[in-house]
Amino acid sequence: MQARKSDLYARDLTQAHWVKSTACPYGYRPRCVEVADLGDGSVAIRDSARPELPPLRFDAEEWAAFRDGVRQGEFG
Repeated sequence: MQARKSDLYARDLTQAHWVKSTACPYGYRPRCVEVADLGDGSVAIRDSARPELPPLRFDAEEWAAFRDGVRQGEFG
């Protein structure tokens, strides 16, 4: 998995299309997570209030596990 992670972190995200949840409130510097599709099920995520910080990157398996956890209420 380490080689895969290094591949994800080697990708240039300057042209990434960042998407916020439709549940994100509008207003001055809302605190939301933005997600960019990296292909093959991989994603990058960042804090919308601090986009200058390096985004985290997850492969398809990691992202699916996170999504499943959210849907099952593991983080609530």
